[in-house]
Amino acid sequence: MKRYLSCFILFVLLFMASGCAEKNSNTAIGEVPSAVERSGDELDMLLDDDFLDDELSAEQDYYDPLEPMNRVFFEFNDKLYYWVLNPLNKVYSAVLPQDVRFSVGNFINNFAAPVRLINTLLQLKLNDAGAVLARFVINSTLGVYGFGDVAWRELGIKPREGDFGQTLGYWGVGEGVYLCLPVIGPSNIRDTVGFVTDSYSHPMVFFVDDFLVSAGYYSLERVNVLSLNPDAYEDLKKYSLDPYVSMRQVYLDYRRKKFDHNN
Repeated sequence: MKRYLSCFILFVLLFMASGCAEKNSNTAIGEVPSAVERSGDELDMLLDDDFLDDELSAEQDYYDPLEPMNRVFFEFNDKLYYWVLNPLNKVYSAVLPQDVRFSVGNFINNFAAPVRLINTLLQLKLNDAGAVLARFVINSTLGVYGFGDVAWRELGIKPREGDFGQTLGYWGVGEGVYLCLPVIGPSNIRDTVGFVTDSYSHPMVFFVDDFLVSAGYYSLERVNVLSLNPDAYEDLKKYSLDPYVSMRQVYLDYRRKKFDHNN
């Protein structure tokens, strides 16, 4: 239990790398976009000029009674990003070429397939569950342990998404209070519960009994996501009248769009 708790704490620590930086990256290497890039496409649409111009006039479709506390944590996360994550990302990106980082992202995405399989089944999406399973088998073999996305590039089997936050929403659980958590970043009650649950269903929990190996894997995962989507957070701050408000709305819209696409 202590090992699982330690892995979870580290996973939480590094989650902000993707939570604050999911934006579309260039695909000049000719690969089919990965699930990370597709989520970046969605977030990029949410950051268009119309949204940024109208951020203060948008209807109040959030529940944020903890805003004073959330703003304190937002400032803390802002400093953490610029002092730790961004410098680390620059070193990582300088060492590994973009095509290698894409392959690493494909491997990590493929390795986490059981999380998506469980949640698509819990949401009674049997076609999606079948696609997740087929992609895992094909990419783990023909794609050389998942470093290549053969299932999509050659066979047209698109990635499917599924997490326990979506599963809770599928069965009628509401978002609850909006949260900006220290280190983690934007979330809400439902997604926080989903995040914890998904961390315990990840294969790393069952197949790796070494904390340092688990720590290295989760560190690589989050830094790699950030390296492929490096400018989203800076763009949000640059074009926002109030970065906290923009981050809150972008996060909530991003999660709600996932429900629109998956229900």
